[in-house]
Amino acid sequence: MFEGERVERGDVISDGPEAPHDILRLRGVHAVTRYIVNEVQDVYRLQGVKINDKHIEVIVRQMLRKATIVNAGSSDFLEGEQVEYSRVKIANRELEANGKVGATYSRDLLGITKASLATESFISAASFQETTRVLTEAAVAGKRDELRGLKENVIVGRLIPAGTGYAYHQDRMRRRAAGEAPAAPQVTAEDASASLAELLNAGLGGSDNE
Repeated sequence: MFEGERVERGDVISDGPEAPHDILRLRGVHAVTRYIVNEVQDVYRLQGVKINDKHIEVIVRQMLRKATIVNAGSSDFLEGEQVEYSRVKIANRELEANGKVGATYSRDLLGITKASLATESFISAASFQETTRVLTEAAVAGKRDELRGLKENVIVGRLIPAGTGYAYHQDRMRRRAAGEAPAAPQVTAEDASASLAELLNAGLGGSDNE
């Protein structure tokens, strides 16, 4: 640095690696996404491995899906509460349409493990790590898993909301919004347990045959 030099917000003026959380706070989501993607790609490029950026960006997107409420405004959120970024955007859109004050928030950067455990689906989180804690907290809070993601639908033996199963899930969402009865019966706890047991038995049987 020298006297009179122009410095932009977030520019590095000292030696050493940059802190991703500081990049997010000072320069925003796009800057921290580029930084993480480039850092990961550098490791693979040194080994002569080529990976499309989109695969790393999918992971970074999950790491950035949470936001902390700074000012609740007219919303039902609490100050300091950590919620899904998409929920805040939807709530603010509805509040602005009604002429109310939306919530202000700051984006969070979570580690891969924390991001996996902080998912809205407790079934998906419980299948990853800390199963007892996740299921206990879900039971105490009376949570209901809406089965929106791929993993939780695979666990309970349902069509995933992608490919040939996309139309089914879109129709289910439309019927729920219209207050109609679902086209297919709801999956019960007994069905989910039977499906999971069948998968486990199939896996054990395959290892015995080997």
